[in-house]
Amino acid sequence: MDSVGEPDRVLVHRSATGDRRAFAALFDRHSRAVTRYAWALVSDRLDVQEIVQDTFTTAWSKAGSVTIAESSALPWLLVTCRNHALNRRRKKGPHRAEPLPEGLAGLADVAANEDRALAVQRLRWVQTDIEALDGLDRRICELCLVEGRSYAEAAAIVGASVGAMGTRRASARNRNRVRRAVSNHDE
Repeated sequence: MDSVGEPDRVLVHRSATGDRRAFAALFDRHSRAVTRYAWALVSDRLDVQEIVQDTFTTAWSKAGSVTIAESSALPWLLVTCRNHALNRRRKKGPHRAEPLPEGLAGLADVAANEDRALAVQRLRWVQTDIEALDGLDRRICELCLVEGRSYAEAAAIVGASVGAMGTRRASARNRNRVRRAVSNHDE
């Protein structure tokens, strides 16, 4: 069965039954956006790779319990990605790396700055599209995607119910450019 044109909801359902082709199509469709988002959350290339892998491993293992409210699995994948990044930061937090010898320390700084600069460049288009949203929708995206707040926290900040947050998100996704940019933008 050809998976390319199928909606995410169908691909997730088929993945839950063990259909590897459906899961591969889901991965192909969203891995670039998840990778870009991971770069915004961490600056180390190996961390990004592991977070993306963990995100899709979680998607595979939880496919049977994931409910896709609209047509895209991307919001769920991005939240899962953010959670893995936060967990990774917590694990690394108390562990301090030994300083590199003086000659190598400068090279490590350059590499970290290059990784961060690449992440910023890759995400500039997302920020532009978020800024193009209406005021409240823009604020919701900033709170949930950029700042990493839950819907409940964002609802409290903007003075709305959690249900209203889901409705606003769904209507924004149906009409905004962010969804098209994420699905159509090439690296």
